[in-house]
Amino acid sequence: MTATNISASPRPPAARNGRTDPAPRAPGRGGSLLRRLTDPLGALLVMAALACLWEGYKALGRAVGDTVLGIGLPVATDDLSMPHLWTIAGSLAEPARAGDPTSLAVYLIGETTVTLREALYGLAAGSLLGLALAVLFLHVAPVSKGLMPWLVASQTVPLVAIAPMIVIWGGKAGLPPWAAVTGIAAYLAFFPVTINSLRGLKSPPKVQLDFMRSVGAGPARVLWSLRFPAALPYVFAGLRLAATASVVGAIVGELSAGTGRGIGRAILTSAYYYSNGPEKLYAAVLVAAIAGILLVQVLALLERLALRHRHAR
Repeated sequence: MTATNISASPRPPAARNGRTDPAPRAPGRGGSLLRRLTDPLGALLVMAALACLWEGYKALGRAVGDTVLGIGLPVATDDLSMPHLWTIAGSLAEPARAGDPTSLAVYLIGETTVTLREALYGLAAGSLLGLALAVLFLHVAPVSKGLMPWLVASQTVPLVAIAPMIVIWGGKAGLPPWAAVTGIAAYLAFFPVTINSLRGLKSPPKVQLDFMRSVGAGPARVLWSLRFPAALPYVFAGLRLAATASVVGAIVGELSAGTGRGIGRAILTSAYYYSNGPEKLYAAVLVAAIAGILLVQVLALLERLALRHRHAR
């Protein structure tokens, strides 16, 4: 038996009154297919419920004059404050600018690709930093105890205060504006990866760690052969959180860096001309939200591919 091939052996079935209980069956393909069908259906039902809530609130406010029992509704329901959903959807087919045949949908998708590229760069940088910190904290306890409180404190500082500083530092270093945006995205992405990876690296049972040491495996071999495989589910959970955080960081960074491109700049431009077309601002926010959802779903797909053999056991 070698240190490179270690796995927990299945426990024998428990014996009761001289009889052996059958081992539990693994879920079949039917359950997996049902889950694949119900997950999108559940998402569609949630979206439909939110749409009904939006239109129902708007209809209620218009019927009662935005006042219920003498108390004003928290959000006005006029078309300037709450456009109809079909108005928001219809604006995507309209020209993005006067005299420009490009539709708003095409324009927003193009700007979103810029933001996603910056977010992916930040996600990659933040993830590598998070993994490196997790390994460092695992093997050097004094560093973990000394740095962990500061990492937690770094996430309590408002992003609107950190973003301008990163933009200024990047400008002083002669970096392009998109590099500052990537840095802001990485700043938000590294923390969940660090915490989840550290938890995953500590997850192997003591008996497996003792076995690895008994066969002469050093810390590097234990890390690569046992701790990293055990940490993969935790790492992917952190990556999903980091993905959403990196998109938020990229959008906020675009607002501070003055890049001129990106969905963040499109949202800011729509906010400037809100009174002329409020539905365009809602459309930009909607596209940004969909981009974040798609990024998380891509990571979920990668997780299923990476852990498919583990789930099949």
